[in-house]
Amino acid sequence: MQDPLKAHFDMFARYNAWANARVYEAARALSDADYRADRGAFFKSVHGTLNHLLVTDRVWMHRFTGEGAAPERLDAILFDTFPALEAARREEDARIVEYVTGLTPQTLAGTISYKRVSTPELMTQPLMPALAHWFNHQTHHRGQAHALLTALTGKAPELDLLFYQRLSDKR
Repeated sequence: MQDPLKAHFDMFARYNAWANARVYEAARALSDADYRADRGAFFKSVHGTLNHLLVTDRVWMHRFTGEGAAPERLDAILFDTFPALEAARREEDARIVEYVTGLTPQTLAGTISYKRVSTPELMTQPLMPALAHWFNHQTHHRGQAHALLTALTGKAPELDLLFYQRLSDKR
């Protein structure tokens, strides 16, 4: 039987990739003007919000693994075109799933140390709460993208975790 906490984080890694794919599918239908327009969100537009999610995923993956790019600004625009951003998102989601599903219960019980993007001090914390924060952060900003998509199109894809669990039978 799989460790329940391990199974929990594995599910969130897969859910994250699924939800991102659904948001990108909806964003692909936007005109470039709507995709880039400042709609008053924290990262202004759908484009800015999706870039921020990739930025922070790369920052956290660098913290977790010591590998890959670690952008120095949370509002960085890593990819200016939607197709390039979408391809990078798919690659990062695959990397996230591989990393998280490769963790052992012993690794999950460990700690990580890292420097914040905004300040130079060294932070050390248990890995599991860091993972929980990371997945919660993704959901938070994906929710902002969802709200922008709803405002722009009148509809947005279902992203509820229960919906994912029912579809994937990962209850």
